[in-house]
Amino acid sequence: MKSRFWALALAASATLMVLPAQAQKSQSADYVVAVVNSEPITNNEVRAAMQRVTEQLKAQRQATPGADELRQGVLERLISDRAQLQLAAESGIRMDEAAVDLAEQNLARQNQMELETFRQRMAKEGISATALRSQLREQLILTRLREREVDARVRVSDQDVDRALLEQQAANTDPLAQEINLAQLLVAVPEKADEALVSQLQAQAQALLARARAGEDFAALAKQFSDADRGKSGEFGLRRADRYPPSFVQATQSVAVGSVSDLVRSGAGFHILKVLERRAPSALNRSVVQTHVSHILLRTGPALSQAAAQAKLADLRERIVSGKTDFASAARENSQDGSAAQGGDLGWAGPGMFVPEFEEVMNRLTDRQISNPVVSRFGVHLIQLLERRRVELSPREVRELVRNQLRETKLEEAYVSWTRDVRERAYVELREPPQ
Repeated sequence: MKSRFWALALAASATLMVLPAQAQKSQSADYVVAVVNSEPITNNEVRAAMQRVTEQLKAQRQATPGADELRQGVLERLISDRAQLQLAAESGIRMDEAAVDLAEQNLARQNQMELETFRQRMAKEGISATALRSQLREQLILTRLREREVDARVRVSDQDVDRALLEQQAANTDPLAQEINLAQLLVAVPEKADEALVSQLQAQAQALLARARAGEDFAALAKQFSDADRGKSGEFGLRRADRYPPSFVQATQSVAVGSVSDLVRSGAGFHILKVLERRAPSALNRSVVQTHVSHILLRTGPALSQAAAQAKLADLRERIVSGKTDFASAARENSQDGSAAQGGDLGWAGPGMFVPEFEEVMNRLTDRQISNPVVSRFGVHLIQLLERRRVELSPREVRELVRNQLRETKLEEAYVSWTRDVRERAYVELREPPQ
């Protein structure tokens, strides 16, 4: 759990390894704190990363670990990244100048600046063009390495999907997810009946229950004695259990098909229920809740810190909520992804379509509600819920949904395992600070 925490905490700022020159000058004399396969990691690098993580956690209103724990987590992440960069170099992964040029141009475009203006702004903040391009190159290399070493090796076979569907079906014991066909015989109780009349009607219902359990035809009894609709001999028809009154589901949950429940008391009277059919939920016939959302995305990086992105989006949210602008206009003017032209509209999406940190917040929103700034691996978002709907999935769509869920799980497991393996194979020497 801790390794995953540090991965998330540092991933968003992985391209911010360069301290502004002014900050560097204000620090004490630097020294080496670790050596990874002969490459040093300095104290200033660790302090800079600690500062970024602290700012991120405060912006997210999360508790900040103690100094020792924070330093240890940051140092481990820096060691892991350094070992991965070395592996990339050994594997012949290079990033040409054209790829770095494109990444730099994209950063400038995301900040709505011309490239030269962007470089001047970075220089004013103490980040030279050379340092910026070096960081961009490292991140491109790490991404290429992870795609080759992890993503490309994760496969989800048809057999994996079949097995997952069978496991889900076997594990689904929720009685409300089952389909049940019940028939009822109702002995009605008038609204203002006194205790004597209620007792008399209960005895009548108990006698009818005994006859049904003795083997008399339930349909005939319902047609003759039921005070409910007798058109279909009291049969409701096959339907999901959550469409029945909860008392009916509870009374018949352990009743075998063809058998009759105990008396069920309701405001209408005394019910006798017979279970005609019960179907387990099918793994290939299910419904899901789809969500229609819009978002505004600000990508964090050398040009925009996470804290600055959160502050900007918080201001945008206030302007939208107060009516000074609308969400779609704000998205078109500010969002840094392909949905900007559509006012941030991401369309309809099923479960698992968005990264967990985005989806978790989205699922808590009510109609037209706008979230506070949300940090994900892609940057910082504002999310607006437009509407929700429940749709039935075809067998093919169910399989694709399960396949995507399996792939996401396998990717996360493979990535954690791979990073651990790279770290363990590296020679790491930890050094004490100079006395």
